[in-house]
Amino acid sequence: MHATVEQPVPLYPVLLQKEDTIGLVAPAGSWDEDEFKRGIEILQQFGFRVKIAQGIEKKEKYLAGSDQHRTAIFHNIWRDPEVKAVLAVRGGYGSLRILSSLDYNLIRFHPKIFIGFSDITALHCAIHGHTGLITFHGPVLTSLAKHDDTSVHSFFDTLTSGLCRPICERSIEILRSGNASGEIVGGNLTTAVHLLGTPFEISWKDKLVFLEDIGEAPYRIDRMLSHLSMAGRLSDIRGLILGSFTNCGEKEFIWERVLQLLESEHVPVWANFPIGHGKENRIVPFGAFAEMDSSTATLNFPSPCCRFP
Repeated sequence: MHATVEQPVPLYPVLLQKEDTIGLVAPAGSWDEDEFKRGIEILQQFGFRVKIAQGIEKKEKYLAGSDQHRTAIFHNIWRDPEVKAVLAVRGGYGSLRILSSLDYNLIRFHPKIFIGFSDITALHCAIHGHTGLITFHGPVLTSLAKHDDTSVHSFFDTLTSGLCRPICERSIEILRSGNASGEIVGGNLTTAVHLLGTPFEISWKDKLVFLEDIGEAPYRIDRMLSHLSMAGRLSDIRGLILGSFTNCGEKEFIWERVLQLLESEHVPVWANFPIGHGKENRIVPFGAFAEMDSSTATLNFPSPCCRFP
């Protein structure tokens, strides 16, 4: 039996406008100060104000402060009426530890844009699963300067237009063709596996699922994919999209293992999609409706992902 929550109806955040304030949260690991400053510069260059919570720079071992400290910063930024979007400073590890402490009613009754990736996958799943809020899998503050121009521009274009443009790149490999549509969810493979059996796991049934990871040995990727398969999480998906698996060994091994595990599932499977820890990291509205068109290797988003004020 899956220990997933029953998801509420979709809840759309208000799109951003120039000179709006983006608030920074630190739900996971600590960060490099130069990357922090460069990320703020990029936000300001695109015309946004930045709110930095007092004490956000605190460190505790490999975390950005204690669980209580990181949770308090998250709540303070989210309830601030000036803040129109909430951006994670970094992933790493730690989001999992604060999921039980978050005030999901605060998030539900004050829906805002929320952005991040990697370890932030845990927050995407928990927030969307408990509130229905459409969140955004995309760059964190400290990765903005590392991604290519297309990814950075798509980041700001999506959040200010309320539309996610079709994603179509020559690098995309069609491992198994076919068309499919449904809610799109997913994120970091390791984080998704660690949510299995918890109250914060969301169902992948009838969904398009995207996965990415970094720095995991091939046997660990194999183990996690096999775990997902044996747990029944790959049996009812409508399509699978594999992003970048940076420093995870030969990608062909990962692609081959995925196809083995999905041998009895007649769903499209794509690889080398521009999502993850590489230079390409396109923003994707987590929980929004999407369409996989294998004839053109295009991921389409037919509906707005934000609402007007």
